[in-house]
Amino acid sequence: MKILVNGASSVDDVPGLSAVVSNHQFVFAPDKAALERELPGTEVLLGWNFRGNDLEELWGHATDLKWIHWCGAGVDAVLFPALANSDVVLTNAHGLFNVSMAEFALAFVLSEAKCFRRLSDSQRDSFWDYHGNRKVAGTKAIVFGVGGIGRETGRLFRAVGIEVDGVGRSSRAGDEVFGKIIAQDESKDNLENYDWVIGIMPSTAATDGFFDAKFFEAMGPNASFLNMGRGRAVDEAALMTALNSDSIASAMLDVFQTEPLPKDSPIWTTKNLVVSPHMSGDHAGYHAEMFQQFHENLENYISDKTLFNLVDKHAGFVRSS
Repeated sequence: MKILVNGASSVDDVPGLSAVVSNHQFVFAPDKAALERELPGTEVLLGWNFRGNDLEELWGHATDLKWIHWCGAGVDAVLFPALANSDVVLTNAHGLFNVSMAEFALAFVLSEAKCFRRLSDSQRDSFWDYHGNRKVAGTKAIVFGVGGIGRETGRLFRAVGIEVDGVGRSSRAGDEVFGKIIAQDESKDNLENYDWVIGIMPSTAATDGFFDAKFFEAMGPNASFLNMGRGRAVDEAALMTALNSDSIASAMLDVFQTEPLPKDSPIWTTKNLVVSPHMSGDHAGYHAEMFQQFHENLENYISDKTLFNLVDKHAGFVRSS
């Protein structure tokens, strides 16, 4: 069986691969030319670079492809119409980044409540800037996206006393994590009641530009916004306007419409906006965990067992059980 590793040059680029490389025919495609050359005859493709987007153009060469495992929680780079309408199975790294991204969200909330940005600025200026801070216990958060990452985020928020509601495709009763789950098309109602607004939605047609000017206008002036989902979900110009006009208190973006963020982007200098270079889930050792996850699924594939983390190719994400 020929297994193509897209986005890696050799076995040394993939932690853990050396222990199993002799069991199968692994080939590597670090660039588009290599991908075009190696796709014919490939049965399994490991998308090691989750941002790689050359497969759509070369899809005609993937004549023997049966399964793609994508090393990212988001699959928008690889989920083009021809793949979605094919019999090729798609799995992803669902679950691997839940804890690290939830911790990232909690760190943002605590940092804002305890004024860490202000403290850093004061230290840089050697200024003894005594002031109070906020308790997070008793504040309210709304999490847009109630999958694995959203649920872990809600769990951590509850652990420090934050009340948490969620937003999903449809409204339904709450549970041990979310006080209630609100339908996406009703989620802008009463948005001013929340202190922390967290975006973790997948990239779909329904989420593109979802966080727009009207959304930020509906937030309260003391509220903070964090997006860790997909950059296309945020109208960046509208967010900058909201921050510069003090319509909302602060924001942090971990994902952007263009990555890396261009040096001349006004986002860098927008007031009360923290820039994070798409790293909220990238904890120490995650590369080895990604390969281990693929290897476990590969054993299932070889044994004709059901693969886990099956992506609904028309929805764009792994559906909850």
